[in-house]
Amino acid sequence: MAHEIRALDAHSIDLVKNLIEQDPVRHCFLAARLEQTKQSRFRPSYPDLLGYFDDGNLKSVLMTGANIVPVNTSLIARQEFATVLNRSGRRSSSIVGPAEEVLDLWSRVSASWGPAREVRGNQPVLSMRTNSSVEIDHDVRYSNLSDLEDLVPACIAMFTEEVGISPTINGGGNAYRNRISELVSSRRSFVKYLGSELVFKAEIGTVGAGVAQIQGVWVKPEYRGKGISVSAMAAVVKLVLADVAPVVSLYVNDYNEVALKTYRSVGFEQVDTFATVLFS
Repeated sequence: MAHEIRALDAHSIDLVKNLIEQDPVRHCFLAARLEQTKQSRFRPSYPDLLGYFDDGNLKSVLMTGANIVPVNTSLIARQEFATVLNRSGRRSSSIVGPAEEVLDLWSRVSASWGPAREVRGNQPVLSMRTNSSVEIDHDVRYSNLSDLEDLVPACIAMFTEEVGISPTINGGGNAYRNRISELVSSRRSFVKYLGSELVFKAEIGTVGAGVAQIQGVWVKPEYRGKGISVSAMAAVVKLVLADVAPVVSLYVNDYNEVALKTYRSVGFEQVDTFATVLFS
């Protein structure tokens, strides 16, 4: 059978949507990418999306922007995509997606891309479709721009703790603040205060195909272990299901037993496993 790798165009998008519909939680990143283009004022363009075609039929997609994301890739597709990635060299900050696809793809490009800063090979993907049975924290709310002076330092602290490097390095402080501001303005950011003190925050990082993926869940260190996170996350789930999407998802490192316990207490169930390869 004839197969080829080529950039996707507007004529291929219905085929891409068919792939997404097979597993919207798994393919939320790609769905969000299509939504982003749909909302643009300009003619649709997909220079960062490569398709693997077999006899003219789209079988797999590779996102090649800031993050490499394999979508529905077979062994043969990953071999072909790896050839392209080895030729172009590393330009992305991570590879993320279904564990078996990410780890196999990484094994095929690692020699030419150089060492990873960290490989997180087991990241449970959890989801919910109904409100939590636990009592929600009614103090959790959408953030607003007046929260930014508290929220930005909390986001920096959480990112640094989670990823291992600060998002403000190499002059990235203003861009990161702008990103947080965009999340706040688009009602994708949630906070809880005790008095004047920010003690909990979370964001919606990605929305697509009816799935909202939560990221950046953070409790101020001195308030950890005091029962804040479960009821706060239950409140976030309620807001997201009511206002944003019918499915809420997130993924977490397998070694973060405290977070896993929290999410399961809220009512999240594992539906998949991701992996992430991080670069410096």
